[in-house]
Amino acid sequence: MYDLIIIGAGPAGFTAAIYAARRALKTLVVSRDFGGQAIYAAQVENYPGFDLISGFELMNKTKYQAERLGAEFQSAEIKEIEKTASGFKVKDKDGHVFEARALVLAFGAVPQKLGVPGEEKFKGRGISYCATCDAPFYKNKNVAVVGGGNAALDATLLLSKFAKKIYLIHRRDEFRAEEVRVNEAKVKENVELILNSVVKEVMGDEKLSGAAVENVVTSEVQEIKVDGIFVEIGHIIESDFVRNLIKLDEHGQIIINSKNETSLPGVFAAGDATTVPYKQIVIAAGEGAKAALTAYSYLQRIK
Repeated sequence: MYDLIIIGAGPAGFTAAIYAARRALKTLVVSRDFGGQAIYAAQVENYPGFDLISGFELMNKTKYQAERLGAEFQSAEIKEIEKTASGFKVKDKDGHVFEARALVLAFGAVPQKLGVPGEEKFKGRGISYCATCDAPFYKNKNVAVVGGGNAALDATLLLSKFAKKIYLIHRRDEFRAEEVRVNEAKVKENVELILNSVVKEVMGDEKLSGAAVENVVTSEVQEIKVDGIFVEIGHIIESDFVRNLIKLDEHGQIIINSKNETSLPGVFAAGDATTVPYKQIVIAAGEGAKAALTAYSYLQRIK
């Protein structure tokens, strides 16, 4: 029986483990992989304390810190969570069962991908899923943004301050984003709209150098020369396994309050899988710390 099981091993999960272990809670971190989406960031320069560090190195340092403090780690994919009289049973897809008095859900979100040839090859070498993270690296370069929602327009407006040219590629001729954002992008001199179009292929040698873009109305294909492509078409949150346990919003995000409490006592949540805005490493880490401290207070009360 653990005091706390943390499901997910990205910035939120690792930080929750650090804070839980420092409170002498018997802590287990369970995840099918370690590091989360942060490990795909080739360069991180907006995390306090580091001028520049790779996401992989940052996550390794954070995991080591949690292990050194006594947190345990288990590689597993969770299938089901059951509420019991003494806490919770966490079952993985291989039939193993772990028990704890409290849980922190920190399993994150996965960016929706283009699903085209070349995307995996150039992930982190031209393909980015976070404009806030990577926009400054494309100063005076040509880039493309794919999407039509607020995230895509925000990325475009941010990149317009750095990049020489931005192609905004959207599969429809109307945007889902707020009109004020769309109008602001339309008047930017370095922004060109490519509407009714989709990316069919990403090309390059060692680094990304271009993309094939198809007009869905005319079937005409054009090739654009870009140094980077920012994919802003949403995220996937794999939260079905907790749907019958706690309340989720219409996007599958875990609904939490300011103390990271969910709708079920004893279950806390942090990071990109929650309703907290701004999916950033530093924010996920802070939310993980809050969730662990609230879980500690809960465990003290039930004792």
